[in-house]
Parts: sequence; C-alpha cells; structure tokens
Amino acid sequence: MSRPVRVRFAPSPTGHLHVGSARTALFNWLFARHEGGAFVLRIEDTDLARSTVESERAVLDDLAWLGLAWDEGPDVGGAYGPYRQSERLEIYREHAERLLAEGKTFRCYCTDEELEEKRRLALTDGRIPQYDGACRGLSAAAEAALSSEGRRPTVRAHRPTRDVAVDDLVRGRVEFAREMLGDFIILRSDGRPTYNFAVVVDDALMEISHVVRAEEHLPNTMRQLLLYEALGLEPPSFAHVSLIVDKDRSKLSKRRGASSVAEFREQGFLSEALLNYLALLGWSHPDAKEIMSRDELVRAFDLARVSSSPAAFDEDKLAWINAHHIREEPIGRVAELARPYFEAEGVCEPDGERFEAIVDLVREGLERLSEIPYAAGFFFTDDPEVEDDARPWLESETGEAVLKGLLSTLEAEEGVLDQASVKRALKAVGEELGARGKDLYMPVRAALTGRIHGPSLALVAALLGRDRVLARLSRAAARR
Repeated sequence: MSRPVRVRFAPSPTGHLHVGSARTALFNWLFARHEGGAFVLRIEDTDLARSTVESERAVLDDLAWLGLAWDEGPDVGGAYGPYRQSERLEIYREHAERLLAEGKTFRCYCTDEELEEKRRLALTDGRIPQYDGACRGLSAAAEAALSSEGRRPTVRAHRPTRDVAVDDLVRGRVEFAREMLGDFIILRSDGRPTYNFAVVVDDALMEISHVVRAEEHLPNTMRQLLLYEALGLEPPSFAHVSLIVDKDRSKLSKRRGASSVAEFREQGFLSEALLNYLALLGWSHPDAKEIMSRDELVRAFDLARVSSSPAAFDEDKLAWINAHHIREEPIGRVAELARPYFEAEGVCEPDGERFEAIVDLVREGLERLSEIPYAAGFFFTDDPEVEDDARPWLESETGEAVLKGLLSTLEAEEGVLDQASVKRALKAVGEELGARGKDLYMPVRAALTGRIHGPSLALVAALLGRDRVLARLSRAAARR
C-alpha cells in the first residue's frame, strides 16, 4: 500500500532564500498540493556559526510572500516536531547510541590534524583520500586510553560492503560504487549530527514519503540509503531535480545579478510571476502553457514532467511573465504593491481612486513595479521635466501653434475636462491648422508629460484635470 504523500523543504537559515532553493520549495509544495498531501517546513540549523534567527525569519518571510504555505513547521507546530534541528539533538544522540550498541558504527578518536596529514599523504601518493579505519575495532581499553588523553571521538558508520542503487523519480536508476565511500562520520566530536545523519533521522521520524531536492544532493543519497538500512527504516522515494544555471550555463551567481527571492521582490516582481517562472525551470505544462496561476500549476504539476537537464535562468523571460501578471492582476492589488515605490520617491497620493486610475493607465507594457513611478511621474509634479527627444516638438512653429490653439479651445469650454472634450478639442485644432498625426499629438504630449511616448493622451489629460492641463499648455507655449 502506498504511503500518504508527505514532503519537506528544509532550508538552512544562513541568508535570504535563493531562487534555486525557492524552486525546490515550489516543486515540493506543488507535489503536495496536487496529491493532497502535507508540505512540511523543517529548519536545518545545526551549523551554529552561520545560522541566525534573522535569517530564519527572512526565509520564512520569503516563502510566505511566494504563497507557499506549510502545513507543519517551527511556527505552526505539528505532530512530528520539533521542526528545528537544533531542538532535536537528543533525538540524534539516541539513534547514534543505538547504532553503536548494535555494532553498526564505531567511535573514532583521530584528531583533525592526524586526519589532515593522512589526507595529504594519500594525495601525494595519488590515492583517493579516505579514512583508513584506524579506530575500527578498537578495544574498550584502547578507547579508554585515548579518551584519557582528552580526545573527543566522532561516531563513524562502517564503509559499505556492496554497491548501492536508487531508482530516482527524475533520473532513473542511479548506481553508487562502494569504493566511493569510506567510514563516514554521523556524529561530530561536539555531539552535533552530520547533515546526512540528521536528515535520515528527521525524514524517517517525520514520515516523509518523497524527498524532492536539487541534484547537487545526489551524492548524499548513498550515505543516506546506508543509514536507512542500518536503522531498519524504510527510505522515501527520491527525486533529484536539475540545477538552475545562468544563460552561459555557469552556476547562477549573485555576481551576475539578483539571485534571491528578496532581491526580485525589491525590484518589483510579483510573487505570482516569480512563482510562475520558477515552475517553468525544469518542468513543463502538458499543453506547453507558460502563463499560469497557482491553482493551474497545482492542477497540472506532475513529477514525471520534471526534466533532468539544467534549467537556464533568463531574467528577460521572467520580466515578460511579470509584465503579463502586472496587466492581469486586479488594479487595486497592483496599486497597493506599487505604492511603496512611489513613497520611496517622495510621492504620497492620498486619493485612492485617482492613484488606482493612474497606475492602471501606465501599467500596460511595464515589466516591473519599480518602473511605475517613472512611468507615472508626470502626474505628481507641477512642471514635468522635458526629455531631450520631446524638446523639438515644443520648439517648432507648428508645435507652438498647436499648443496655443488647444489652450484657447479648452479655455473657451466650460465644465469638467474629460476624454471626450479633449478629443473634440484636438480634432478642432487639427482641422483649423491642418495638423495631423505626430504634428498634432506630439507637441501636446510633450507639453503635458515631458515625453513623446506614453498612454492615451485623452486619458492622461482627463486624469491631470483641467487646471493642470491649462497650466502646462500655457507654460509650454510660452517657452519658445
């Protein structure tokens, strides 16, 4: 009988969430939701020198921002806790003691200096550096003598006597030669577990059914399978997904640009867009769809469609997907997400309806929320700066005539300035002066926005309002 689906994401709290780790979390979350299983968050914080509370909070915030809610974890609890490895040290010690009692592991009293010297000699002789078994089979008296010298032992598992294989759900059958491994450490001299030992104990006790992780962990699988066998525990199913690489196929690096979820968030990417894009890195929709909501991703996700080939991170493709989500999300949400970017530029717009209308007007064609303050900047200043390519349209005789004619026409009209009245006035001025196309519209756009490109001119004028439009036309007409 198949086991209930339980997957885990187990980050180390040593910084913000990398997009590669976020993709791993996403695949686990999608698999759990698609199968109706549980998504467990476990914090692997036994690296005391690098793990911090601040980093843990940052990782949890990044996951929450992406919408990857966990069913069990350090902050929500669950039946299989604790969910921080630093709180499970006694559990690891108990299992290590059991393996010692059963003769499946042994204490090693070799110092770091002795091991390093042996490693150096092996490399000098052209041999693969492996532990030489110096402490394997020590008598109780020998152990007591070494201990009396103040040596604190590690605990090592016996080297394998046979090859090991795993039927990976992404990579197929993967075999590991026994020569790859010596007597490996499971418990350090300070009592802390090694990564492989802690992971096996945790995954077994938390009844994890599937381990979905990056391919860089594939070499760990050999040690972990041996430990599952030594402990008499059923191993989970493994799925090792491809790495995310840069466009040139090198490792995705912060030196080449943003690489963490927090950085993309700050740049104005929507969580829906980043999630959408990450899902496409190593997985494909059966109908080749590229734009998907969370619900669509959950319905379509299947580990069988996860590729074993490296996935290249293309920020241009991410920006294209983000632009789509900016256009399609409800305007109220986009406006609220955009507001902090305006406030950072000193723009505080109290009128919610007007602010939403402005954001709605300029969001077409934008790739990042951080671009919106520039795109809409002319709405929030009395005298917008005229860009270089717009100046010629204000300085020509035709431009001056158009501006003066439109100013006179609008001044003669009464009532609220709206799209219809702006269009009527522009049509009348064009017919009177014989101006058409760019000769008619470019001077007006340059006067109202300082630019020659932008959204509908009639909508811009209506949102600016009668007083601002007349003031800008008057000022621009007087500049020549």
